[in-house]
Amino acid sequence: MTSLSLRTKRPRSSSPVAPERSAASSSQGISTTDTPTKAKKLKLQSSFVVESPFPDFGHPTPTEALEVFNLLSKAHPSHDPVRKPPAASSNSAQTCGNVPNVIESLIGTILSQNTSGKNSTRAKIALDASFGRNNFIAIAAAPHGDVADAIRSGGLANKKATTIQNVLKAIKDRHGDYSLQHLGAVEEGKRMSDDDIMKELISYDGVGPKTASCVLLFCLGRDSFAVDTHVFRLSKLLGWVPAKADRILTQAHLDLRIPDELKYGLHVLMIQHGRVCKGCKKSGSGESCILKTYLKEKKSQNEVQVETKTESADESDKT
Repeated sequence: MTSLSLRTKRPRSSSPVAPERSAASSSQGISTTDTPTKAKKLKLQSSFVVESPFPDFGHPTPTEALEVFNLLSKAHPSHDPVRKPPAASSNSAQTCGNVPNVIESLIGTILSQNTSGKNSTRAKIALDASFGRNNFIAIAAAPHGDVADAIRSGGLANKKATTIQNVLKAIKDRHGDYSLQHLGAVEEGKRMSDDDIMKELISYDGVGPKTASCVLLFCLGRDSFAVDTHVFRLSKLLGWVPAKADRILTQAHLDLRIPDELKYGLHVLMIQHGRVCKGCKKSGSGESCILKTYLKEKKSQNEVQVETKTESADESDKT
């Protein structure tokens, strides 16, 4: 695979906000009635649209992000880091929401939380078998226990069933229909900014920044950097965020630091590496890890550069 060349990231540009959709909605389609959790999520999102939560932390640089991208591309050639358009034939839980229907993408991403790809895939298949694919009316109206039973194989079935049904009911109350396709509008005057899409998605109870970012990245074709447990762990290993950073602040920081053209590929490659590399999963492991090797080599290069600069300074002092 050909390595990507470096392109300087441009500042985020705003897009026209979609028009008002119902009398119970704000101008951005978000309910004006906030729960404490929802208000906190929206405040965090608004705080870090243009500035990182760690504004003085200069990593990763675009060069560092590109180096890791190229390194992981060579290490995992079977995982093509080129964005694929959403496919109606995809299982939304298996593909991180890579389907055209926005609600289906959201449900699939919810099902993939805190479980394996195999289990979440089975849960989505069972949900479709029980209620019909994208039969959101039936899922929303069903007894909670029936939905939980259908997705039992995915783990945390009761919690996820509650989240899915609550999200569906909230969408219907807000927009008058079981649809979020307006988030994918591309027409002038209707296309929403990434920030406004994020705000709508995280305004639903049970939907956090990572889940919303996956919908932007895989369903809507936007450049968003979702941070799951693998990406979070590797970002800490690489020194891309301060030690004190949690997963939410890590995503806010990296979404601003990583060049847009690398976000999709790095997300896919870091997840794959995190899943299969034994050397970086556990400290003290005897297994090798290409990222640890990369860091050691980089440290050695930096030490040589410092030594060279010191010697040059000493020579200058003698003249």
